[in-house]
Amino acid sequence: MYLLETATEGTGSTFMVLVMYIVIIGALMYFIAIRPQKKEQKKMAEMLSTLTVGDWVVTTSGFYGMVIDITDEDVIVEFGSNKNCRIPMKKTAIAEVEKQDNQ
Repeated sequence: MYLLETATEGTGSTFMVLVMYIVIIGALMYFIAIRPQKKEQKKMAEMLSTLTVGDWVVTTSGFYGMVIDITDEDVIVEFGSNKNCRIPMKKTAIAEVEKQDNQ
């Protein structure tokens, strides 16, 4: 009878250790991967919400241009010094914003 009780207690503690490892790994994944990504998304949304006409932007492909029009999800950016290259693009294609006051 004693052997049967010891075997049952060992299985329970093994199960608890396994559950604890899963919880620890889940917490590590949250703090290493998910949390920083959410902080970056929040920072990007804040940057895009303060975007105004006349701001200089850098696109995700590395082009510099000036915002000349803004809609809900899109912006029109003017590239180059000849003022003829105007390209509509999604706001999410903007990587950095330089406010017009900083020029």
